[in-house]
Amino acid sequence: MKLRNARSLGLLSFALLFLMGLSGCGYNSLQRQDEEVKGAWSEVENQYQRRHDLIPNLVAVVKGYAKHEEETLTKVVEARAKATQTNINVKDLSNAQAFNKFQQAEDGLSQALSRLMVVVEKYPDLKANDNFRDLQSQLEGTENRIAVARKRYIDVVVIFNTAVRSFPTNLTAKFLLHMEPKETFKAAAGSDQAPKVEF
Repeated sequence: MKLRNARSLGLLSFALLFLMGLSGCGYNSLQRQDEEVKGAWSEVENQYQRRHDLIPNLVAVVKGYAKHEEETLTKVVEARAKATQTNINVKDLSNAQAFNKFQQAEDGLSQALSRLMVVVEKYPDLKANDNFRDLQSQLEGTENRIAVARKRYIDVVVIFNTAVRSFPTNLTAKFLLHMEPKETFKAAAGSDQAPKVEF
């Protein structure tokens, strides 16, 4: 009987130590950080969607003024189509290939919009148009929101990735939660070079 009680007490002690150890393993903090990453990613997608929604209106206004700039307008429309078709699921944020494909599509759209703004400089009447000025202002605001959302996402991913790679939370992340480090944004190819503006 004493042996049985000793075993029960030993098992109870082990269970208590195990539960106390769980509080230091980072299980809850990893869950919270994963949710913060997902929330930040949703905001990034939200701002990109806002940009995608503004582009058709911007192109329509420019098209009325710059009929012979069809090639530039076509490139913007094609880049928007590619960007809206290239989605990344929140579950794939650890997939470098999927993340890079998404980022390349959005960078392509940014470059096409930059070329469109250079074309706009040729048309003073267009720049004075109230509809165009309003759309351009909204697009500039959206670009700023995208930058802020991307920065917030990068910040929460750094915290999450640090936890996923640090001991002892790395054990919880790997074996208990099966979590991998998340991908983050990188500078667009050629962003270290100043763009050429030619008229």
